[in-house]
Amino acid sequence: MGTGLFFPPRAKNEPVLAYAPGSPEREEVLRTYREMWNRRIEVPLYIGDREILTEKKKEMHPPHEHAHVLGVFQQAEREHVLQAVEAAMQARKAWAAMPWEQRVSIFLRAADLISGPYRARMNAATMIAQSKTIHQAEIDAVAELADFWRFNAEYLERIYKEQPESAPGEYNRMEYRPLEGFIYAVTPFNFTSIAGNLPTSPAMAGNVVVWKPSASQVYSANMIMEVLREAGLPPGVINMVTGSATKITEAVITHPDFGGLHFTGSTDVFQYLWKRMGENIPNYKAYPRIVGETGGKDFIWMHPSAGVKEVATALARGAFEYQGQKCSAASRAYIPQSKWNDVFAELKKQVDSMKMGAPDDMSNFITAVISEGAFNKITGYIEQARKDPQAEIILGGEYDKSVGYFIRPTVILTTDPHYVTMEEEIFGPVLTVYVYPDGEWKESLDLVDGTSPYGLTGAIFARDRYVIDYATKRLENAAGNFYINDKPTGAVVNRQPFGGARASGTNDKAGSMWNLIRWMSPRAIKENLNPPTDYRYPFLG
Repeated sequence: MGTGLFFPPRAKNEPVLAYAPGSPEREEVLRTYREMWNRRIEVPLYIGDREILTEKKKEMHPPHEHAHVLGVFQQAEREHVLQAVEAAMQARKAWAAMPWEQRVSIFLRAADLISGPYRARMNAATMIAQSKTIHQAEIDAVAELADFWRFNAEYLERIYKEQPESAPGEYNRMEYRPLEGFIYAVTPFNFTSIAGNLPTSPAMAGNVVVWKPSASQVYSANMIMEVLREAGLPPGVINMVTGSATKITEAVITHPDFGGLHFTGSTDVFQYLWKRMGENIPNYKAYPRIVGETGGKDFIWMHPSAGVKEVATALARGAFEYQGQKCSAASRAYIPQSKWNDVFAELKKQVDSMKMGAPDDMSNFITAVISEGAFNKITGYIEQARKDPQAEIILGGEYDKSVGYFIRPTVILTTDPHYVTMEEEIFGPVLTVYVYPDGEWKESLDLVDGTSPYGLTGAIFARDRYVIDYATKRLENAAGNFYINDKPTGAVVNRQPFGGARASGTNDKAGSMWNLIRWMSPRAIKENLNPPTDYRYPFLG
């Protein structure tokens, strides 16, 4: 058998296309959007080499026009989930034995497919299913997902090259095995790239996967499966099951071969899953790995030395891009009294200019929130703020769900730094501002650090370098992704590996080799080149 040392193509971040008026990419994605909008599909369960249709189905609706039907997806029963586990375990031996350069070639091809012939379809699916503008879809479903696949191939090379030293007379080496069981990937609605990365990063390391995408993202998840199959992913390596989260999860995490959880979602669900895994520890063949990213209550803090327009723009983009439905979205802000009037005037000017509507009208900056449940939760916070004396809605506050789940960008001013919207994750276009006395900027950093249980992202704005140094140190544990003079959103693979601690997750940094290491079980091998023939050591002489 021929062999060699193999080096995947050096990864570079996928360029983000502009979709300017009159550009060919703009015309193509709009044409593709209309074609997909007018075609109903049925998303199957992907189990082994089969596409399974069940008796129970659920309709898919775009959030910005909820009366429109895109098609249906399947509601798996326990038997289907167990079939997915069995298909994964049957595929494991051949997949784990496949040379790593062959495995990563599949995902390198998938990256070229989504950045080439599938680009318009990936973007259109994400615009339709998750109500993203073309810019938000492009940086997510194409650029970030392609980056995940390309850089993960390079990270694997780096990991495999990490080998121990060998002393004279011995040959030491390290094997990086996949985990013994299967991985359960649970993915959210808000990022197609996360939906693609969570099942594929363990798979690239030789693991097999049962994947449950969010019910609100099945439409674009189906596109991911289509791309992976065209790229040559063998049957059973990634099995996609949809339906009741409780039903699917209980079948998976009580299985003896359960080997790990790769999760992005709510804190409550993650803590429940961890508890259930703990209860089942005696039943597992090995201790399962747990990698999770849950949520955040992300901040922007301004020092009196900072510039007004920079802060206002960071608030506008950080809080309201994709309707605040990013776990990194700015949702609480701390502004000095001397700068507040100017910051608010600039923020109001920017927010008032934001158009709202369906994503196929590319003049819209704001589209719909993901579901009626999300709409009701977010507007509940807005209505509560109308009643509370310590809160005032100073921008937005309007909403309408007659056609789609639309909520205007909303800014709440509070006199209580521990007001509910300063502490609880809302996951919508709601920003709460607390104005502090200029002379208490150090004390305000204590509020930033101690107000929320989360520790995902945060941003500080200042021009005084002593202040930047002080704030960076004081907020050491407040954010796993920390930004200086920039908004707290928009992490890029290989440039800002993403993840946070505290209630925000295990901080295993998606978009880095640290995440991939979690899906490996190393084996150290020592070969003695000149074995001893007598038990006696020299000291005995």
